[in-house]
Amino acid sequence: MAEYRRIEINEVGDVTVVHFKDPKIIEDMGIQELGQELFRLIEQENRLKLVLNFASVDFLSSAALGKLITLEKKAKALGGTLKLCNIRPEIYEVFLITRLNRLFDIKEDEAEALAAF
Repeated sequence: MAEYRRIEINEVGDVTVVHFKDPKIIEDMGIQELGQELFRLIEQENRLKLVLNFASVDFLSSAALGKLITLEKKAKALGGTLKLCNIRPEIYEVFLITRLNRLFDIKEDEAEALAAF
């Protein structure tokens, strides 16, 4: 199994749950690396059911949001499904303002996200 610097993954049945290691996802190099790790999950490891758990994330930059949008598009193109959960209210507000809450399937918590598959 591949080694990841920015994320931790768990398998729950046929769903891959991703936890973020960095509480602040703002630095360009970190975002690039995070994007590569997330893209590798679906493109190379063929993990097409993903839950991104944001429980440990305090801040997310617009560049990080861009990576999430790209991940959503890549997952859909390969027939995959992406769910987000445990997003803090101040981060969720950004999803509302940018209308990304319409693009992403956002659930309250991990159990609800897993149950949605």
